[in-house]
Amino acid sequence: MESLLSIRGLNVEFQTPSGPLHVLRDINIDVPRGKILGIVGESGSGKSTVIWAINRLLASNGAINGGTATFDGQDLLALSDRQMLSVRGEQISMVFQDPMTSQIPVLTYDRQMSDIQYRRKELSMKDKRERAIRIMHKVGIPDPEDRILQYPHHFSGGMRQRAGIAMALLMDPLLLIADEPTTALDVTLEAQIIHLIQELRAEFEATIMVVSHNLGLIAELCDQVVVMYAGEVVEYGSVSNLFYEPAHPYTQALLNCDPARTQTKTRYLPVIPGDVPDLHVLPTGCIFA
Repeated sequence: MESLLSIRGLNVEFQTPSGPLHVLRDINIDVPRGKILGIVGESGSGKSTVIWAINRLLASNGAINGGTATFDGQDLLALSDRQMLSVRGEQISMVFQDPMTSQIPVLTYDRQMSDIQYRRKELSMKDKRERAIRIMHKVGIPDPEDRILQYPHHFSGGMRQRAGIAMALLMDPLLLIADEPTTALDVTLEAQIIHLIQELRAEFEATIMVVSHNLGLIAELCDQVVVMYAGEVVEYGSVSNLFYEPAHPYTQALLNCDPARTQTKTRYLPVIPGDVPDLHVLPTGCIFA
């Protein structure tokens, strides 16, 4: 199966007052073209850092210390900053966790969506608006001709997330990345967004990466899953294999924390015992041991 994105040996460190923090170590991930890949793990496992690293958007104290990220035949980590501008936001787009903070509150959606299309020099402002309206209609925003003139605070949480998805689709990206796309939504809106992403995948034949700690979302949406723990990939396989035949002890422990899997009534939610290792000083052997 052809991979649109192939990550090999990715290592990321952050410099801190206590010394270097080894947040990603020897990450190997393949994202098949036309499929949905999920990255799951606890908070702090490094799943979002993978996304920021391949987009070259790490914080100033972060550094990529090795590896490659081959996207559609080109190594993203070897491109210049100028070359990355034609990839980020155009060939690779993101749907962010909180649409209220990722969208500009003082600009209408008309202005924001026109600005996103600034590289489309062949399109007039009228053409850009019409394209934005079509995309808003596709993602289920009612009366897009009127709503496009409104500001983010005029939209509900679910509608803001739909608008965020519309923005991400404006440039016809090869890869759509959704970072915790339903975290800020209630269960009803979460189901709607899951259904929307499934529809968009079918209509646009999109390749999608979904980053989440929500196992239900991953099971519902993804074809393949990467499980991360403390900056390492501990398991990688199909959704069915991961949920029905988990191989790694951490994956098994993570699934056992799902209250729906608890056979007996209890006052306490199941948890994974112990602490995450200190990433300043890495233990030998298995990181979960």
